[in-house]
Amino acid sequence: MKLSREIKTGIIVIGGILLFILGFSYLKSTPLFDDSKTFYAVYDHVGGLQTGTSVSINGYTVGTVNDIRFKDSSGKLLVTFTVNKSFDFSRNSKAELFDTGIIGGKGIQIQPEFDDGPIAKSGDTLPSSIRPGLTELVQQKLTPLQMKVEGAVSNADSLLINFNQILDNSTKANLRESIEGLNALMKSFRQTADGLNTFLDENQSKLDTTIGNFERMSANLATVSDTLASAGLGETIAQLEATLSNLNSVVARIESGEGTMGRLMQDESLYENLSEASRELDLLLQDFRLNPKRYVNVSVFGKKQKEYTLPDDDPAENKQPE
Repeated sequence: MKLSREIKTGIIVIGGILLFILGFSYLKSTPLFDDSKTFYAVYDHVGGLQTGTSVSINGYTVGTVNDIRFKDSSGKLLVTFTVNKSFDFSRNSKAELFDTGIIGGKGIQIQPEFDDGPIAKSGDTLPSSIRPGLTELVQQKLTPLQMKVEGAVSNADSLLINFNQILDNSTKANLRESIEGLNALMKSFRQTADGLNTFLDENQSKLDTTIGNFERMSANLATVSDTLASAGLGETIAQLEATLSNLNSVVARIESGEGTMGRLMQDESLYENLSEASRELDLLLQDFRLNPKRYVNVSVFGKKQKEYTLPDDDPAENKQPE
């Protein structure tokens, strides 16, 4: 069967139209015979998301982004994407915008929910969320640090300004003099340390001898302490304590007026009687010495005894009775 030129031309035109439609659909990443479900998500910004970007669930590609346009005059962006019908999830599942790499690029991943909510159907608008990228996280962390650094620099500037205001010419001169004095003091300390080192080096042998003497002295003291311990020093101290206790008891009894010594110390009349007796005994002895004939009369061979004559230099004459 022979085809006419017109029929061939028509077939060619129809084939070209079909090829054009297929190519356009391919360029838009929308298959011509696609049975996937279409969903929508609204974002404040998409961060460079492009049409044709894959849509994934748990890292597995299940669809593509078909269209991005402004939703209304508020500036929000409406993203249209498709998901394979072979996977069902709840309408409460989120369409999360995330970074596909470190360098850049955005993609959409579905966070599926399997709750009691209704199953998502084609044409539903899913809740949206945006996961911060690496750059945004770094910026979020660095922003507070930057503010702190700026505050610290500002405080440092204020401190330096106040410090410069305090350090006038006289204060600077005083500080310079103080530093010079401190340097001189350090030099003096260094000289003293050098002298001390020299002294120690020159007298090392004497110091060794002195330390040896101390060691022998400590050994002798240890020996003496051992000797005292073995000699019953503890028993001697215990006996001394008992003696002191008895002495304290005797003194207490004397102070309380018990016994002869106590009465002698407490009874004033007894003391006066003893004093009077002593005085009278003294007078009696003086009288016996001065007038012995009054008490003793001795005659030898019947001879009459001469009367006693008091010598001129008798010391008893100048002694007055108490």
